[in-house]
Amino acid sequence: MLFPLSFFNLFDLPLPEYPTIWQAVGMIVGVYGIGYWIAGDDHHRHWPIILVGYLGKIFGPVGFLQNWLMGTIPPEFFYMNITNDLIWLPFFTLVLWEVWQRHRQQQTASGTSSRREAATR
Repeated sequence: MLFPLSFFNLFDLPLPEYPTIWQAVGMIVGVYGIGYWIAGDDHHRHWPIILVGYLGKIFGPVGFLQNWLMGTIPPEFFYMNITNDLIWLPFFTLVLWEVWQRHRQQQTASGTSSRREAATR
């Protein structure tokens, strides 16, 4: 957000015409970080925030691949996918998997108790 041209300078890429777009992306990433921090305290309660992040970690590389294949983005942008998306994807996956497993266990337990209650009536 503070240095929107640093990635382009680092990889000697042509500078974007509108660096404010990169600043906006930096702001969005920072806001997501606050959401992840909140969700990290109780990921079972805040799993939708984690799901939104997970989807972003998938769609970011997909968008890169699509644009790279169309020739609208240089291959150096893949490095950004590594640090922004790919290294985090396993962690988001594990958290969501654990939340899903706990949800299934709770559903199974409540379904079992509901059947017992119905049988005793």
